[in-house]
Amino acid sequence: MAFLQQFTSHPAAVGESYSQHLAFASATGGRMIVAGLACVLHGIFPFVFERTGSRTIIELHGVVTGGRRAAFTANRAPGAVAVSAD
Repeated sequence: MAFLQQFTSHPAAVGESYSQHLAFASATGGRMIVAGLACVLHGIFPFVFERTGSRTIIELHGVVTGGRRAAFTANRAPGAVAVSAD
């Protein structure tokens, strides 16, 4: 496989350009990192972030498997994550 093709074959397989895939993967990864930190804080302080981790998992599963990738990427800049203390 040619070197440059390694960067484009998977994004093309999911119907995205390299830059679209980078934006989606970055936004998704950012959400997972912040939700993971919220889970750690919840472990220490059980009264904070009570539903943040599970809500994020459910939302991201729907986005990744439900074909809503373009809408998700358009509404969030890569790494931009909103987490509330609920």
